[in-house]
Amino acid sequence: MDVKSIYMNADALLEGHFKLSSGNHSQYYLQSAKVLEDPKTAKLLADALAVQINASGLEIDTVCAPALGGLIAGFALATALDKRSIFAERVNGEMQIRRGFEIKPGERVIVCEDIITTGGSAMEAAKAIEALGGIVVGFAALANRGFCRRSGSALERKPNCSLPDNKPLFALADFDFEMYAPDDCPLCANGSEAIKPGSRGN
Repeated sequence: MDVKSIYMNADALLEGHFKLSSGNHSQYYLQSAKVLEDPKTAKLLADALAVQINASGLEIDTVCAPALGGLIAGFALATALDKRSIFAERVNGEMQIRRGFEIKPGERVIVCEDIITTGGSAMEAAKAIEALGGIVVGFAALANRGFCRRSGSALERKPNCSLPDNKPLFALADFDFEMYAPDDCPLCANGSEAIKPGSRGN
């Protein structure tokens, strides 16, 4: 599956000067909402991701998505896997499981994002799941920004990956774009101003 072409055809692979949710800057931005607004494409991607997960033999009871970015991807994956779908949301800066969702002790949960960058939000959701007695068995995303090593990828795990190295990350493709700290950004040095197009911005 050519995931890059899918993003490009949906005008979802943006080029410019962007401030990522991690605080770093990049010339490229993946706007998954533009891809997932088409239900057929969302199903196509989720079905392909489910094939990877099922082939691994990983036992899963529930898919949990960090809101807001992971909501559609998480629901689509849960549909493809025929599992329960829940989400975590940030309240006063802290990721929580709310809205009547319950997690049974020992319930096996995979955390699903649209895009995994360093995995920070996914780990916040994992912490909330584990606080309720759930067991996080793995992580999933439509695309991986290249910091963490996904199953089957030749890319090496980078030091700023937040995901544990003893649990699998499933994703459909790696997008290994260059990223810069704000004080070491060549785009800023050229006088360009970073914009923040993600769910924590506009």
